[in-house]
Amino acid sequence: MHQIYQAVLKGNLVEWQGQVPTLNGPMRIQVTFVEDSLDAPAPQQKLAMLDALNSLAASGTFKEIEDPVAWQRKIRQDRVLPGREE
Repeated sequence: MHQIYQAVLKGNLVEWQGQVPTLNGPMRIQVTFVEDSLDAPAPQQKLAMLDALNSLAASGTFKEIEDPVAWQRKIRQDRVLPGREE
């Protein structure tokens, strides 16, 4: 019989999430990797970020910047990077 348990794999260590299986010695297992990352934002966070970006775009913020790439290069050159002082 197949049973499904949630876990996080960290190197060679499996950290069980929720219900922990009862093991009576070594057991053959099959691992399936889920296509999400623990670092990825939750769906509600993604929606909140999307709303914030849409509000920013609608407000016309930065509309005076004609060439964003050139502006970004200029901004980056204006500040001294840590550990790279001349």
